[in-house]
Amino acid sequence: MATIPAHDTRFRIASPPIRADEPSAWRLIGFASLAIPIAGAGLPLILFVPQLYASHYGLSLATIGLIFFLGRFWDVAADPFVGVLSDRTRSRFGRRRPWIAAGGLLFGLGSALLFFPPAAVAPLYLAAALFLFYAGWTMIEVPFSAWAGELSGAYHGRTRSVTFQQTAQASGLLLVLILPTLLEQLRPADIALKLHVVGGFILLTLAPALVLSLTAFREPPRPAYEPRPEGFLRTASLILRDRLLVRVLASDVAVTAGQSIRAGLITFFAVNYMGQPGWASGLYLFQFIFGVFAAPIWLQIGRRLGKRETAIVGELVQVAINLGLLFVVPGGIGLLLALTIAQGLAQGSGNLMLRAMVADVADHHELETGHNRTGLFFSVFSLATKAGPAIGIGIALPFVAWMGFSPKGANPPEALETLKYVFALGPALAHILSAALIWRFPLNEQRHATIRRALDARAAGQLPL
Repeated sequence: MATIPAHDTRFRIASPPIRADEPSAWRLIGFASLAIPIAGAGLPLILFVPQLYASHYGLSLATIGLIFFLGRFWDVAADPFVGVLSDRTRSRFGRRRPWIAAGGLLFGLGSALLFFPPAAVAPLYLAAALFLFYAGWTMIEVPFSAWAGELSGAYHGRTRSVTFQQTAQASGLLLVLILPTLLEQLRPADIALKLHVVGGFILLTLAPALVLSLTAFREPPRPAYEPRPEGFLRTASLILRDRLLVRVLASDVAVTAGQSIRAGLITFFAVNYMGQPGWASGLYLFQFIFGVFAAPIWLQIGRRLGKRETAIVGELVQVAINLGLLFVVPGGIGLLLALTIAQGLAQGSGNLMLRAMVADVADHHELETGHNRTGLFFSVFSLATKAGPAIGIGIALPFVAWMGFSPKGANPPEALETLKYVFALGPALAHILSAALIWRFPLNEQRHATIRRALDARAAGQLPL
């Protein structure tokens, strides 16, 4: 399999022009709207569902934990299969659209069962509802991400498509945080009401979002020639040998690990170290309010610098923000608030660029192998995004506990200082690692232009497989 070097000009002569047309903003808003209910469901699933099913329905925490573990395992295992199958789907409706439509029905049914349970609930009910929820989620998320990467063949056009998705996602997270916060002022102990309100938000936004997303764009036409599909194990081995993809995946694991350390410790930091329990939820809210503006800002930076450079700058900015936490002292809420706002404006900068880079890597892979595996590539990227939080939380929480920190209070000064240093340095080191992994990433705008011209020439019959 030959790789096109950056200086190769063979495919710049008499080749079709790159598709530089950019979809309209209104169509992208409609397409990206599906990210609102998807993003809005994730946080309440962790915050409210276990608490309600334990306190109101008497399920043991061990049972709930086991069901959620198995459900998450099913979710992770299904990702690559959905990616491969959506790549191979051929129908009059396209490759991605049938999966998203079917996933939307399962996701809606699972959400209705989870967030509006009956008067009596058995463990099997929760397991079945979670199974449907995660199945639908995967069937939407993987093809939806792949389709976004296929909306434009242009280098910056893909970043723009992902930006609309990420902004919709940030909006969904913000709305789902505001609703329970408002309810806490009226009926703070009514967990069931919070669950129903969140469930209503998901279902009310899901139906129109599905229609808008499925009708916003036509899927790319089928190529004139399609190579014979290869076996799953053969395909998996090719993915693991794709060095560009592996670097993007590893960088994203580091990013999400750092983010999860911050998310997992921020409440303990506000309550136990800062002595400001009233700010525990407020810090989250501030970060997500400003996080809505993050993706458009970093899109403009990406247009000027390129994806790799912008991802590195974004990671280094987050390193500086987290190191700034070392100067926060108990009671000094002003500096912490300023750093939280800065964190919101830098939120997802690395994730945004890395997600946009996946489609470019898929183009490189298609030119080398003849196979379009965009869905599979995004499914593996989804696995990396899910692995990072498990790694970050799995390291940070046991470590601070081992160093003597207790969330129940009465902590010695040494334990509180350990909490502070892990809260600051853990994410900083993760973001440094993320930047290092893509420091010499070779697939820039010029090289991608060469690849796109070669793929367009192949599609026009000017370049053999």
